[in-house]
Amino acid sequence: MDQITPAATFILLYGVSYGIVLFVISIGLVLTLGLMRVVNLAHGVFAVLGGYLAFNLPSLLGVSFLASALISLVVVLLLSIVLERVFFRRLFGMTELEQVLATIGFCFAFIALLTFAFGPNVLATKYPEWMSGNFSLLGRQFPFYRVFVMACGLVILLALWLLFDHTSFGATLRACVDNQSMAKATGINVNWYFSVAFAIGAGLAAVGGIVGAGMLPLEPLYPFKHLPLFLTIVALSGFGNIKASLVVSLVVGLVDTAGRYFVPEFGAFTVFTLLVILVLWRPQGLLAGWK
Repeated sequence: MDQITPAATFILLYGVSYGIVLFVISIGLVLTLGLMRVVNLAHGVFAVLGGYLAFNLPSLLGVSFLASALISLVVVLLLSIVLERVFFRRLFGMTELEQVLATIGFCFAFIALLTFAFGPNVLATKYPEWMSGNFSLLGRQFPFYRVFVMACGLVILLALWLLFDHTSFGATLRACVDNQSMAKATGINVNWYFSVAFAIGAGLAAVGGIVGAGMLPLEPLYPFKHLPLFLTIVALSGFGNIKASLVVSLVVGLVDTAGRYFVPEFGAFTVFTLLVILVLWRPQGLLAGWK
């Protein structure tokens, strides 16, 4: 029991914080695929861009980390609105293969740009001093950083819950997800709602890239390296199911952390084995039908 409790605490804290980062980054992809059925394999671009900006702006502009994070978020939001109109909206109506090829090509171009600007190596990241340090819990030392990530996740979850479940915007967006053609027939401007949802998803990805840099290191290959994890959340959540994506993200985070803790030599084998089993068992999503 003396060994089990610290191990369980470690897996719970690290797994939940990891799952929250995956949720914050992946939720935009869940919305994009669910609302307009656009296969956007370049979603990780917004996460890595937010991270690169947040950790480079303090030295470039002489601002604090929080100020740079806020500036980075605004930049990513504005850029996502432009890209959605000039690039991603052109993918509507294309075949899935064409969407995959176009977004992968966009990824390669962005990776080349990051490599040219910052080099091919992992970006050195340093959080403020108030996020550093450890605390003792059940015989183990845990970083305050993980608690900060979980606190950010709770705030984001509350904001999303209020937005999607207690506003007319959320109700209309859910209607667009459930039945796009009927929504258009009732006069709803589906394209506008998609643009807003796309910007929200891109902004959340940027937040995930910033606060999650301690778990998912920032590097030019970030959009490809972590894409399987993001797609795992989407595949197990079901298209457009926001609530299910939270549960799935936490499950993936806990399973991946437990697998690396008990059998580190297998790496990510455990979580992708789980993906294969659950997709075969529940091809429509782990919590299909749960709204």
